[in-house]
Amino acid sequence: MKKVFHLNTCDTCRKILAQFDLSDWEKREIRKEPINKEELAEMYEHTKSYEALFSKKSTQIKLRGLDVKSLTEKDFKELILDHYTFLKRPVFITDKEIFVGNDKKNVEALKIFFGVE
Repeated sequence: MKKVFHLNTCDTCRKILAQFDLSDWEKREIRKEPINKEELAEMYEHTKSYEALFSKKSTQIKLRGLDVKSLTEKDFKELILDHYTFLKRPVFITDKEIFVGNDKKNVEALKIFFGVE
């Protein structure tokens, strides 16, 4: 399995995806085709945390008046399944590894994974 979950409208996602050869990867645009329970479960198997998959920058947090500090793992799971912007992105997932988000450490790990300088 080689999948990448992203948003076409996200400049950061586009910039990160452009750095790698994804010709043999399944690319999923999460606005058009949101993740399902099974895919979220696959991600969870790697991270052991829904919070690690949750985007604390989602505009939906403010719109819904959510207090992120008070959310439980169950809340994080339900929110990610409820609205695509709650998934931290991009998410690159293989059978053995997962790379979540756009922070510098994650992008560097992706470069090593793909063998890109």
